[in-house]
Amino acid sequence: MTAPIAPLFVPGNRPERFAKAAASGADAVIIDLEDAVAPEDKAAARRAAAEARPEGVPLFVRLNAAGTPWHAEDLAALSGSPAGILLPKAEDPAALAAIRAAIGPDRPLVALVESVRGLAAARELARGASRLAFGSIDYAADLGCAHTREALLAARSELVFASRLAGIDAPMDGVTATIGDDTLTEEDARHAAGLGFGGKLLIHPRQVAAALRGFAPEAKEVEWARGVLAAGGDGAVQVGGMMIDAPVRIRAERILARAGKG
Repeated sequence: MTAPIAPLFVPGNRPERFAKAAASGADAVIIDLEDAVAPEDKAAARRAAAEARPEGVPLFVRLNAAGTPWHAEDLAALSGSPAGILLPKAEDPAALAAIRAAIGPDRPLVALVESVRGLAAARELARGASRLAFGSIDYAADLGCAHTREALLAARSELVFASRLAGIDAPMDGVTATIGDDTLTEEDARHAAGLGFGGKLLIHPRQVAAALRGFAPEAKEVEWARGVLAAGGDGAVQVGGMMIDAPVRIRAERILARAGKG
């Protein structure tokens, strides 16, 4: 499965929205059994998630966190589903290991880091997960810091570093809570991409196009990358006053791959 760039959350207790989410342009759907679902609706949401088979996009399910009254039942219900699993409040590598044992080795398993303890364990979590994701709003509340790019820079950088160290896909950034501001969503996505993130969690269909634009390289980047690769050679060469060597070529190749023109 190609790592999603713009996965869209949909409440598990609104199964009539599953197909709409899959048709939104998002490259994955995450059925949410946690924050979006009230306790009295969790059993019905769990059943709907276990039966869901949205067409055309990968499916993930966000379970309730380990240690909650619903986690074990969520995992049992989803053990036979083809869906990838997203674990919220990820802090304990043992909880990831238990999920992996239940779902087998092939299904995607995402650890959502939302706390200081989770960030402290990020490198261990990355070794047991297919991918990390950042619950930036919960993390800021836990740490007591502002939810700003500057305040969250160290946390975001650690998740990118942990992912690269473990050899897994680049992490997904947290949501943009303001739904109606496409410019902000695109800017948030571009900021995350610049730090090394590979995707962004979304909470509304109208955010999809903006997030995809934010993760796509700009025209000037594509032009630069083409120029670098057109110069050819295996060693160091000078192009337009810039020294081009192997690491620069790798960056150019990644830019063109992101653009879908590699």
